[in-house]
Amino acid sequence: MSHVIQGERVTMPVRIRDAAVASAMFAVPATSAQAVIDYSGLRVATPIPAGRRRAICSLAFIRYADGDLGPYHEFAVAFLVQGEERMGAFIHWLPVNQEFTLDAGRTIWGFPKELADIPMDLTGRIKRCAVRLGGRTALELAVKPGLPTPSGAGAPKVDAYSCLDGITRRTPWTMSPSGVRLRPGGARLTLGDHPVAGELRGLGLHRARALSSSTVAHLTMEFADAEEAGR
Repeated sequence: MSHVIQGERVTMPVRIRDAAVASAMFAVPATSAQAVIDYSGLRVATPIPAGRRRAICSLAFIRYADGDLGPYHEFAVAFLVQGEERMGAFIHWLPVNQEFTLDAGRTIWGFPKELADIPMDLTGRIKRCAVRLGGRTALELAVKPGLPTPSGAGAPKVDAYSCLDGITRRTPWTMSPSGVRLRPGGARLTLGDHPVAGELRGLGLHRARALSSSTVAHLTMEFADAEEAGR
């Protein structure tokens, strides 16, 4: 299977041969998170112990150095959801800084990509990223280093869900990380004046402490074709 994007043929699965990631997970009110993703028809997962009704919101920034879609920067806002067979990640917002991956992401997988300025520094001790759209800052995220984890740690297979133009899709996603560091807390989020920042404030992220944060020095991934969820 292949797709033609901007006159170039993209053969499935799409392979990412080298990427670096920094991310943080936050516990947010499940009712607020569900209101944000209701348009998808999916339900947020609530893995926090019973009685607290907390969902998981993940913020991540990724530098793609070598892959089938070329080099680019990306920021993701995702929620843990109850998938068809197992819990998955619903990608709610996915700004990128290159047009080819924007077109490919929206066309092939229905990912909610939009063009943004995404400066990031993944070389320093503290990993930093900002997202700016139309001259307005949406957010800035800084992630502190954690402790190294054994090679092969993490979740190698994930179902990534997306919803674009009223269609909810599921994309099988496999990954192989190395150079992983984890820690409790360790993230500082600053929200700006863009409307997306207002949505994140509605989840309480402007005052929440991260449950955990992580960095991945080297990540390889494969994305299969998407299929309509529920089929």
